[in-house]
Amino acid sequence: MAETTKKNSSNAVKFILCSLLGFFMFFVSIPFNGKTTIPVDHVTTLLRNLLGTTVQGYIVLIVVAIGAILPFVKKTWNKSAKDLVFSIFKVIGLICAVMYVFHVGPEELLSNPDLLPYLFVTLCCSLCFLIPIGAVFLSFLTDYGLMEFVAVFLQPVMRKIWKTPGRSAIDAVASFVGSYSLALIITDDMYLKGRYTKKEAYIIATGFSTVSTTFMVVVAKTLDLMDRWNFYFWTTLLITFAVTAIVARFYPTSKVPDEYMEGITPNPEATVTKDHLRVAWHEALEAVDRSGNIGTNVLKNTKDGLRMITNILPTILSIGLLGMLLALYTPIFSIIGYIFYPFTLLVQIPDALLAAQSLATTIAEMFLPAAFVTGAALATRYVVAVCCISELLFFSAVIPCILSTKIPVKIGELIVLWIERVILSILLAGIVALIVF
Repeated sequence: MAETTKKNSSNAVKFILCSLLGFFMFFVSIPFNGKTTIPVDHVTTLLRNLLGTTVQGYIVLIVVAIGAILPFVKKTWNKSAKDLVFSIFKVIGLICAVMYVFHVGPEELLSNPDLLPYLFVTLCCSLCFLIPIGAVFLSFLTDYGLMEFVAVFLQPVMRKIWKTPGRSAIDAVASFVGSYSLALIITDDMYLKGRYTKKEAYIIATGFSTVSTTFMVVVAKTLDLMDRWNFYFWTTLLITFAVTAIVARFYPTSKVPDEYMEGITPNPEATVTKDHLRVAWHEALEAVDRSGNIGTNVLKNTKDGLRMITNILPTILSIGLLGMLLALYTPIFSIIGYIFYPFTLLVQIPDALLAAQSLATTIAEMFLPAAFVTGAALATRYVVAVCCISELLFFSAVIPCILSTKIPVKIGELIVLWIERVILSILLAGIVALIVF
């Protein structure tokens, strides 16, 4: 009896301390060196500043090279059509990285801030360090009872509205406060551990993996919305998750089987109807008891983070560059924009065609539409700013991140989801704009 009590006390301390550390690192924004963001981001910035621009560039180049070579070393490059296509894109990404680091190739690609400089410096250099550093602390967030504790209280809400477990609320908050890349690490980890079914992981990965608050600030600044920041932030959050709730009931999400990954022992949430605090505490301590060695968990998550960056950095460079070039130098997105034109007309926003055509570019890169509507009316700028975030899926970063996980998502399905999300975002943001502006 005394031994059991001692064990429970030890587990309780472990739960509280580890969960506080995980929560602090991912969810508490603190000011430091003139920048207010989460500690994981501060640690990343400190490391990048310590290394300097040149060293960062060479590290990213090495990571991209490893990512491009691995499929051929493992002999998986031609395992399927998807593997073949992505292996080719990874090699192209390596060529892009070599061009940028050694400054060889077309000057337009190397000097235009919207092309390789943006993809290499803003995206790849950031993700190359953010993902592994985030992965180091991820274990404290996912393995020591916090998700089980939160799940008991949020289970009814998450299940009823989004068809996902209560524990998925952590994913949603991690994206908005931190980064879609960190949230996708959480989602992939939970899926591989049998804590999410295929459908649950699918909904979470394609519906909660938003860009962070930091990116929202950039969009708001570009479109001159910072004087309405709180209004923009909270309406965007509500619209984004409202869109996810609706899309979860449409094709292709509706056809995804609600079953666990093959070969994995299911670990679903228990349904709780009463004594929520007692059950939450019990579930948390049980999770701690199963958690194992902290060092082993941290090492495993770090390896997963390193695996993810070798997968996504090469494709961000190649697919991202292709999307940027198509947006800047071809009429393809102007043509695609006509899909959304009836909906921008329906909600009566000014410059409806401009808004529709600009939003078509979100499939390439979420920030691109902002560049096209800086001089537009306030209502138009607001709708575009919201849709930049709530559409969620784009080829320069999020889509390669999702495809690098084990979650069963296909490219064609992501494009359908993107169209659905843009249309719904236009309608919801347009209604808000009609009422407010």
